[in-house]
Amino acid sequence: MKQLDGKTAIILGASAKGNLGQTLAKRFLAEGANVAVSGRREDELARFAKDNGCAYKPCDITVKSDCEALAAFAQAEYGRVDIAINTTGWGLLVPFLETTEEELTKMTALQFIGPYYFYQAVIPHMTKGGSIIQISSATATIMLDNHAAYMGTKAGTDHVIRCIANEFGEKGIRANSISPGLMDTPMTEAAFAKPAVVACFEREYPLGRVGTKEDIADAAVWLSQDGCFMTGQNLQVNGGLTLRRNPRASEISAAFMAPQA
Repeated sequence: MKQLDGKTAIILGASAKGNLGQTLAKRFLAEGANVAVSGRREDELARFAKDNGCAYKPCDITVKSDCEALAAFAQAEYGRVDIAINTTGWGLLVPFLETTEEELTKMTALQFIGPYYFYQAVIPHMTKGGSIIQISSATATIMLDNHAAYMGTKAGTDHVIRCIANEFGEKGIRANSISPGLMDTPMTEAAFAKPAVVACFEREYPLGRVGTKEDIADAAVWLSQDGCFMTGQNLQVNGGLTLRRNPRASEISAAFMAPQA
């Protein structure tokens, strides 16, 4: 028997080729779950769904009615909603004093208000209990230069997850977040194009390597199983990075300027 047989998972933020949302969707399908993928790019969602045998529906997480329609779609398609995962994010890197009102508004909508809408939409459909998983970041705990808007909204959403866990635990709904460190995703493509940049991060990981999308998928599957007796927690799935630090902006800049080997 597979680990998630018979369950239905909504995975939001799966509309970029090869991103974390798509990695999670493939893993959940392999574990026997019915999967509905979502995001803003319909063409990529359609391609992924066709290639992998799952359902899809576009959704802009910052629009409440989109989130409600997505939850209703998964319910209609599969008859239940057991797992809801939000992987969306915007890796804005801007100095604190230079962050604009427009950037703050966009970041708050995407990484705080939008997730709030998503959780509000899925919880009423979790009539048999379920698992909500927010993809957070190690930077909600430790520093990374020029990243305050991203870090602050991720930290705020982590606390919303705790509130959901507290309020809805009596209905059998668990809510947890997962904090990766640096991973190879479309968001970090520029960093992974420079081995020196990856190396300056790598030395800060006690386990000796940066994380992978598969590391996060392992944790998400465990959190989604009925046997998981954990809620309201933030899992630091980042090889021990939070025991140390991220490189400073000057170190990262120097690594970008280093000649290729």
